[in-house]
Amino acid sequence: MSATAVLDIGKTNLKVVLFDAEGHVLWEASEPNRSLPAPPYVHEDVAAIWAFIVRSLREAGRQHSIDTIVPATHGASGVVIDERGAVLPMLDYEDKGPEEIETEYARIRPPFAESLSPTAAGGLNLARQLAYQKWRHPEAFARARHILTFPQYWSWRLTGVPASEVTSLGCHTDLWAMRERRLSSVTAALGIAHLFPPVRSAWEALGPLHPEVAAATGLPSATRVLNGIHDSNASLLPHLLARPAPFTVISTGTWVILMGVGLAFEALDQASDLYANVDVTGTPVPCGRFMGGREHQIISGGGTEAPDAASLARVIASGVLALPSFTGNGGPYAQRKGEITGSVADADRPALATLHVALMTDDILTRMGAAAGDLVIEGSFGKSPIYADLLATLRRRQRVLVSPDQSGTARGAALLARWPMRPVLPKDRVAQPLDLSGLDDYRRAWHRALA
Repeated sequence: MSATAVLDIGKTNLKVVLFDAEGHVLWEASEPNRSLPAPPYVHEDVAAIWAFIVRSLREAGRQHSIDTIVPATHGASGVVIDERGAVLPMLDYEDKGPEEIETEYARIRPPFAESLSPTAAGGLNLARQLAYQKWRHPEAFARARHILTFPQYWSWRLTGVPASEVTSLGCHTDLWAMRERRLSSVTAALGIAHLFPPVRSAWEALGPLHPEVAAATGLPSATRVLNGIHDSNASLLPHLLARPAPFTVISTGTWVILMGVGLAFEALDQASDLYANVDVTGTPVPCGRFMGGREHQIISGGGTEAPDAASLARVIASGVLALPSFTGNGGPYAQRKGEITGSVADADRPALATLHVALMTDDILTRMGAAAGDLVIEGSFGKSPIYADLLATLRRRQRVLVSPDQSGTARGAALLARWPMRPVLPKDRVAQPLDLSGLDDYRRAWHRALA
């Protein structure tokens, strides 16, 4: 039986997941992702990721017949390469270095109406990363032959064929003119437009494996390698193909990304970090985001157990609030320093963290104008019934669904191997509102504290 191998390269974790033709997981390997310190700046350990990919494909290939490989990675990242490889390390988008050039970069940043990409912290705008690399490391950058967004870097490593792709070019990069569906004005201003390879579809096969990669992995040289996709868009893909609009997918993990299919663009506001991503067909999708997984970890003190309703009730009754932002990355309150008002018992910190993530989700949904249609929770927060039920309590006029699929990114990416198709979604759990006295007053107090 042939299998599709998805390279799921997240900011926090690395995975290789094998799926059969019916979408069943056949095999999986994972390990933490990591970054390396300067010099020249904080950068992702691309060599370690590659070693993990090769090792995993070799092990998986001994047990299964792999016929297709699909890269899916986090966004806001790219690699500048020449014929041999990277001319500069891939900057970690949490590094603050690109903020040093903000004054100069602001003069060439495309208008929000053109890019629908808001100004973001650190390296979260890929074009500012590239400007920083070009202006701070001109000799190395001068050797560039191509700029590859992150999924396409891996498809290039596997095949030797460079390509671009819209979901990664269009994820808050400043690089993509959304309505015109072309590279934005900043690429001409930086003199880098010629470095982007031709745009090819995410599902397009770039070629067979490079002979050296086939030898290292033990896979047949005829193994197809697809161009690849931005991870949040991979999570969106099954719903995009199977659900009627409007609906909002809430993709959860290190980041909480809200993707509102069928919503109006008039509500997009860069001051609130409301922007657009581009789906796999090239169509802009209104979005909001905040670093929910990271903020939950900080507020909870690292606790991972889901709180119960009694713990939520104690926090609400106490009036203690977790006020964003605890990371300074993403969301309408990114410029505000996070704080906890009042005291909370250690045992109740996970409840406070869950309340914070639910209130942030509710706030962004309201800002996006997502007042109609289903809300579908994907990813790690789907493991916690209390988060979904709490969101259902806050959004009583909408149905909150929890996808049982904890491999949403990888499973969505695997669909590209059988494009086009209409997937059959697994049966969702319908979240149930909680009986929490004082929650509406607590929400109002949270908003007043942020006013």
